[in-house]
Amino acid sequence: MAAGGPNSQRIIPLEEGWNDEIKVKAIDKLQDLLNGGVGSGEASMFGPKEYVAIYTTCYDMCTQRSPYNWSRELYQRHGETIEQYLRHTVLPALQQKSGQGGTILLQELQVRWENHEIMNKWLKKFFTYLDRYYVKHHSLPTLSEAGLRNFRTHIYDAVKGDSTAAILELIQQERTGKIIDKSLVKNIVELYESMGMGSLDCYNTDLEEALLESSREYFARKQSEWINVDSTPDYLLKAETCLEEEKTRVSDYLNPSTEPKLLKVVEEELLEKVEMALLEKEGSGCHVLLANDKSEDLQRMFRLFGRLENGLQPMANIVQNFMASMGNDVISQRKARLDSGERDKNDDPKFVKALIALHEKYLSVVKTDFAGHALFQKALKNAFSEVVNKNVGNFSNAELFSTFCDRVLKSGGEKLSEQQVEENLDCIVQLFSYLTEKDMFAEIYRNQLAKRLLNQRSASDDAEKVMIAKLKMQCGTHFTSKMEGMLNDLAVGSEQRNEFDARMRNADSKLDFGVQVLTTGFWPTYKSPEVALTPEMTQCMEIFKEWHDNKHAKRKLTWMFSLGNASVRAVFGKKSYDLQLTTLQAVALNAFNDGVTLSFTELSKRLNLEEAILKPLMHSLSCGKYKVISKTPASNKINTTDTFTANAKFSCNMRKLRIPMASLDATHNARKVEEDRSIAIEAAIVRIMKARKTLPHQQLIGEVLTQLAFFKPNPRVIKRRIEGLIEREYLERSADNPNVYNYLA
Repeated sequence: MAAGGPNSQRIIPLEEGWNDEIKVKAIDKLQDLLNGGVGSGEASMFGPKEYVAIYTTCYDMCTQRSPYNWSRELYQRHGETIEQYLRHTVLPALQQKSGQGGTILLQELQVRWENHEIMNKWLKKFFTYLDRYYVKHHSLPTLSEAGLRNFRTHIYDAVKGDSTAAILELIQQERTGKIIDKSLVKNIVELYESMGMGSLDCYNTDLEEALLESSREYFARKQSEWINVDSTPDYLLKAETCLEEEKTRVSDYLNPSTEPKLLKVVEEELLEKVEMALLEKEGSGCHVLLANDKSEDLQRMFRLFGRLENGLQPMANIVQNFMASMGNDVISQRKARLDSGERDKNDDPKFVKALIALHEKYLSVVKTDFAGHALFQKALKNAFSEVVNKNVGNFSNAELFSTFCDRVLKSGGEKLSEQQVEENLDCIVQLFSYLTEKDMFAEIYRNQLAKRLLNQRSASDDAEKVMIAKLKMQCGTHFTSKMEGMLNDLAVGSEQRNEFDARMRNADSKLDFGVQVLTTGFWPTYKSPEVALTPEMTQCMEIFKEWHDNKHAKRKLTWMFSLGNASVRAVFGKKSYDLQLTTLQAVALNAFNDGVTLSFTELSKRLNLEEAILKPLMHSLSCGKYKVISKTPASNKINTTDTFTANAKFSCNMRKLRIPMASLDATHNARKVEEDRSIAIEAAIVRIMKARKTLPHQQLIGEVLTQLAFFKPNPRVIKRRIEGLIEREYLERSADNPNVYNYLA
């Protein structure tokens, strides 16, 4: 050994430094302390002076000049030290415990792993200089990594089979209700995670795969036990509990990445494989839960099957079929009433209210129990589309719905508050949305709206506007433009009436005469008989015509006497009455002044009215509730051989009477609806072909059906309209293929 000056550093030989200093003062003491069970007291294992002395020795041995730089040798001996300790001390201890039960093995493994971490930590501290320079310079595994690799090679690979089996056994015990040491399992799981050295490969391969397999077997057994003995609600309650427990289990001691995989196993075994059996289970399946309004069970069923891919579709199908069957029951009840002899009429509030109640109920079920899910909204729509478009009797559901609206909106109909009116309108518009014949509803509704407005029978203008606004929101501006025009006519007409009233006050007239001017395009078409009016009425009409022509020279007036109304003072005996009549009734009643008796034929000539109009007119006056005209012979039917005279014996307790008369017009004109449909179909065809120029027959049919929102035409009708357009040279057949059409500009 060469000696230098007094300040030169003494060279430390390898064996001397290792055996006399590092091994004796650090490694042997560390191993003795660990074997003695000083796990948590690592802070007291080496004092500051001891640690500094050992660190200095290692530092000096690594910084000596070559050939006395022992960095490589110390790195090797660091690894050998850990390997020998693991092989000769740790492994035998674990092998000894492996036959004594899973918990004992895991406890020993936990202790040995904690000791290894302490040992690794202290050795890293002692050999810090190696880590900082030698390891980095030679691209070697760090001391910590080297320690972990040794543990994985000599300990983990040897015991992982037994430790995995022990963990799975504890999990099975917990599933059966026993209490286990969760912190122990959590610590061992962390060991599996550490063995991946930055990844979860070891955890996934050595523990998770076995856990998923054993869990699948466990839940498959449970499924076969429960499915035969439990009702669907009880089974689903157990399944939900299992899912919650497995979720908690993962958060307690497993890696979070296991949660979706483990829950998927539970879902597949407990739910997916028996879904249809649970849904269709006799006495407790989905159908029964719906029938018994088991809201909580339905919500659970929705939650659980919602976890499966496409798990809700079978449930939605059952819900749709159930709702359709309930709707068909309502239809059957109406049919049974009609078959039992009940009179078929266009006003059946009982039927409409039953449909509304049914729809409200299942709309609430879809929103509450099924969270408004799109599949169940579609099921509701499909079910009610089937029900609402199934007509029974002589009147379509479109007419029944419109008449129900009429009851709600007209004065003297349903006794409802403003809020109840709006709620009823909301409900009927929801049912209307399922109608395929929306145009038929619109035609009937427009006719009934016109009667309410013209006869001053509308309970509230605001309610009328609200209903039209709801229809507009549902179908667009085009659908309600005529209805809005009708309301607008009345609003504008009120200003003109005030102006004309001022003109009439200057005229010499015994009548209180008023006129409502309507725009032809907005209002339905009506029969307008040219009745022979009284001279007083004719005079008033001429005054109005003169005034109107001065204001609107280019407008043509057409008088609709069938829509007018009159208030007539009638005297029977010594008592006078105020009669609320139509204009035709007032003219007819006027003909019987002074006790005149007239035959049907004479009356027809005097009033200039044909038989079809005069019969319902005289029926209202002589056969109704208030018989102000007496006819001979007495009967409830008007014949052309009858004679009529004023009823001198007429008497009533009320002074003010309203005498209704049957409408001369149908609630809707079916032929006009068909004509409008033909126009709409042709317009859609031209619109599509103008954009596409060339289209095959089937594709054109499909696009036309898609565009027509207010009704659903038969494809044969569309074909006829295409033929009509070809004849009128809007379209032509392709020369190459007769099933392809070309647009002609």
